[in-house]
Amino acid sequence: MGKKVMVVDDSSAIRQVIGHVLSTEGYEVIEAQDGREALEKLNGREVDMFICDVNMPNMDGVTFLKKVKNEESYSSYRFAPFIML
Repeated sequence: MGKKVMVVDDSSAIRQVIGHVLSTEGYEVIEAQDGREALEKLNGREVDMFICDVNMPNMDGVTFLKKVKNEESYSSYRFAPFIML
């Protein structure tokens, strides 16, 4: 499989559309419905890029971005690119 992209959005339709397009182009897609679920799914997995909604319940995209970029426990993702929707 190709590079891994995590798609984080509370809209399942948005996740499905983005996931379909990326999968068709050879990317492996990991989906999460909010920032909290995304952090749980990271769990040391390799992720090359994040596509993330800004407004979500439980943990919004900005809070998720700050945790991934600033907390030591997620340091392996510190330089991964983020696309915010």
